[in-house]
Amino acid sequence: MNPLSECPKATLAAIRGVLTDIDETISTDGRLTAEAYGALEALKKAGLLLVPVTGRPAGWCDMVARFWPVDAVIGENGAFWMWHDPKAGKLRTRFVQSAAERAEGLRRLEAVRADVLREVPGAGIASDQPYRLADLAVDFCEDVPRLSHTDVERIVAIFERHGAQAKVSSIHVNGWFGDYDKLTTSKTMMADLFDVDLGRDAEHYVFAGDSPNDSPMFGFFPNGVGVANVRDFAGEMTAVPRWVTQARSGAGFVELARLLIAARS
Repeated sequence: MNPLSECPKATLAAIRGVLTDIDETISTDGRLTAEAYGALEALKKAGLLLVPVTGRPAGWCDMVARFWPVDAVIGENGAFWMWHDPKAGKLRTRFVQSAAERAEGLRRLEAVRADVLREVPGAGIASDQPYRLADLAVDFCEDVPRLSHTDVERIVAIFERHGAQAKVSSIHVNGWFGDYDKLTTSKTMMADLFDVDLGRDAEHYVFAGDSPNDSPMFGFFPNGVGVANVRDFAGEMTAVPRWVTQARSGAGFVELARLLIAARS
């Protein structure tokens, strides 16, 4: 992981778009700062494609797609993408799985929920769970006292014992039934919505993130950028970003945006 300040200006100038995590990448200590939101606005005004790729629920993504200066949003770790269609004046959603598959997955996740709450004292179901359409989010530090690394690993093991996927973010363990993740859905969405082949053009797009569930993205994008707090999780990640900002969380995202915009000008 190299300092982002060492990234060649020509590399930054060639970037066409930014895919980015939200929690503790754009946000800071659970809040969206004015500076970070301003960085989103500035990236859009500079002509960059902008797509949040998050573990947050459909209810949050509805708001992000409607009100944030973004081109689309991928939610629940790849379960769907949403975008506001300006010609039709409507919010549109594309799911990776059928309605029947999602319903069956949610039914099976009820057994996971019961086992987690029984076997891992202190774990909680995320407060945003009522707004989810495809996954189960287990809170280990957002609204509950922070659990140990061992407890987080136990939660992951329970998901996997039931045959579900499990990914660790900065605040939740998210689990679902299905073979998608942030990366597979990003590839599909970019081709379907923007006619971009990420397999061919990955070097022209940045992914910004901070935690283990971003590892597939860091492993794929040659110019992946971690905000400085990604170092907190480096030992738990299967792939790490090539570049790291000096600042943590939202301030790190602002740092990335300023460098990208400066390189373009």
